[in-house]
Amino acid sequence: MPIHITTVKRAVNLLFLEAAAGVDPNYEVFDWVKLQESPPKDQKDEFHWVKTVRGELAIPRVIVLKEFDKLPQKNIRFSRSHIFIRDQFTCQYCQSEFPRTKLNLDHVVPRSRGGRTTWENVVTSCVSCNRVKANRTPQEARMPLRKPPKRPAGSLGLLNLRRVHKAWSPFLVFDV
Repeated sequence: MPIHITTVKRAVNLLFLEAAAGVDPNYEVFDWVKLQESPPKDQKDEFHWVKTVRGELAIPRVIVLKEFDKLPQKNIRFSRSHIFIRDQFTCQYCQSEFPRTKLNLDHVVPRSRGGRTTWENVVTSCVSCNRVKANRTPQEARMPLRKPPKRPAGSLGLLNLRRVHKAWSPFLVFDV
C-alpha cells in the first residue's frame, strides 16, 4: 500500500540504514548491498540515477519500509490546492485544463444562497466560466458539471498522477 512520496535523499538514507528496500515493477525486493553489487542497467527508467564521485548510483523509484508505526492520515485538509488536484486542474464546466494561475474556486450552490464551503459544494472553474455562471446554480446557468464534487477518499486519493513516475503504476490500486 503506498503511504507517502519522499525525496531521493530520504530514500537513499532509508535504503542505506536498511529501514527500507527497493521494489521493481515485477515486485522483486532488493536491499542496498544487492543494489550496489549489481546495479540494474537493463531497467534504466525504473531507477533514479545519481552521479557520484565513484560513478552512477541506482536509487529505486519505489521503496518499501521494513517497519512503520502508523498509516497516513485518512482525512484530507480542505484547501484550494487540494481542490485543484482533485479536479485535475480542469474547469468542471468547460472541461479545459488550465495552469493554477488561471483557475478559480466556484461554489456550486452560491454562498449567497446558503451554499457552504465544503468538498461537496466547491469545484475548480476557469475565470470565464466562473464569470458566466455568476450567482446561479449550474442548472440555472445551463452549465452542467463534468462530475459531481465529492470528498476524496483516503490520504492518497489526491495524489496528482501527472507528477507520479510510471514506475509507480503497478502499486496504485485506487481511482483518482
